[in-house]
Amino acid sequence: MSLVRPFRGLRPVRDYAEKIASPPYDVLDSHEARDIVKSNPLSFLRVVKPEVDLVPEVDLYSSEVYQQGARNLRRLMEDGLMVQDEKPCFYFYRQVMGDHVQTGLVASVSAEDYNNDVIKKHEFTRKEKEEDRIRHIETQNAQCGPVFLTYPDLSDLDAIQKSVCAGTPEYDFTSDDGIRHIFWVVSDLDTSNRVGELFTSEVPFLYVADGHHRSASGAIIAGRRREANSSHTGLEEYNYFLAVLFPKSQMKILAYNRAVQDLKNRTPQQFIDEVSRKFAVEKTGTKEPAANQEFSMYTDGDWYTIKPLDGSFPGDDPVKSLDASILQENLLKPVLGVENPRTAAHIKFVGGIRGTSELEALVDSGKYSVAFSMYPTSVDQLIAVADSGNVMPPKSTWFEPKLRSGLVVHVL
Repeated sequence: MSLVRPFRGLRPVRDYAEKIASPPYDVLDSHEARDIVKSNPLSFLRVVKPEVDLVPEVDLYSSEVYQQGARNLRRLMEDGLMVQDEKPCFYFYRQVMGDHVQTGLVASVSAEDYNNDVIKKHEFTRKEKEEDRIRHIETQNAQCGPVFLTYPDLSDLDAIQKSVCAGTPEYDFTSDDGIRHIFWVVSDLDTSNRVGELFTSEVPFLYVADGHHRSASGAIIAGRRREANSSHTGLEEYNYFLAVLFPKSQMKILAYNRAVQDLKNRTPQQFIDEVSRKFAVEKTGTKEPAANQEFSMYTDGDWYTIKPLDGSFPGDDPVKSLDASILQENLLKPVLGVENPRTAAHIKFVGGIRGTSELEALVDSGKYSVAFSMYPTSVDQLIAVADSGNVMPPKSTWFEPKLRSGLVVHVL
């Protein structure tokens, strides 16, 4: 069963939450982050992307960068802008994006559960990215970016959340991207105990939705500190990492689209003829597919709907029946030469939040020759892959809205 527990969150004082809370480190490049910090010097980007305070030529993985982040976090604490709660708390974090509302439980979750696959994963991690997160956390002695987890809906927890969120929130603001962020503190001991008991007794597994490198680094740090601590008890904060847990029904996954630079010396018509060997191809003008196992393809100024032919993929395989797998194995790899989408230089992945106009712009610019608008992966598909012990193809899911960093920090 899943072990979640409250923790003494390090949080902005109320009047500064909107200024401090920032986008996560991995959705902005350094140039974009510098522009934000220039107009808002309190932004938590100075902690999670601390290169913004150093010369543009700095090596992003130098000790200087990690030390700068630690200094910036300490400064927020020393200036009284962020204060640690006196006792362990859970927190509820609600995000409103248009007509979509999702409310998650902010908690610390067990590194041992991660190692034992009680917290299940659906993608591989890369050692260099793990090491980057480890160095950030170790230098700051804190986890500043939460892992995004999901779990099957739990009616008793929904009732607790509804009761807590009927009260006055600690924070309530709308960020520059139009997303509203509302945050409640759960300090009542009986309520906290009940929340923990529900997960222990009713939730056999948690699933990583977004943040595989953050969760892997949390588990690695726990192992290293356990080995270094001769008085280890299992109760130390380093045994847990920061997460926000959302019920499955509230998750919103957007498409993760693709664009490829060249048609491998084919004319557009030759390319379409080649695609027709594995797909039914029709010029429809439709920019977004209507269902799974359907794709919208843009090339040479036209939109096509393409559907895989019967027998072109194993429908009973949870991984190979995913749209990302079907497109990769039947088109991107054999026709466009994308052997490994993780490393291929001539493919670009475009988050669905950018819309199909971004795909058109890439192709119309002449820098790309074809783009594919994907149907979003479902949460049930994600869970089926994780339950099977397999991993999804790269760039299968794009989650929105993104969790802000700096609303609460887990101090180790």
